[in-house]
Amino acid sequence: MSHYSQSSFEEAQSVDLPVHSARQLTSGGTQARIDLDGKIYDLRITRAGKLILTK
Repeated sequence: MSHYSQSSFEEAQSVDLPVHSARQLTSGGTQARIDLDGKIYDLRITRAGKLILTK
């Protein structure tokens, strides 16, 4: 079962951008850390299902 709307998924595929599941990045939880060139960012899924990325 996909968490993407069909139109947003098709849009991402049409421009050849990689699509990453936030649910997989957080291992089914609500938070993950993302490393970019040695800087750590926090990714959080809110109760409303929105994403917040902070440094």
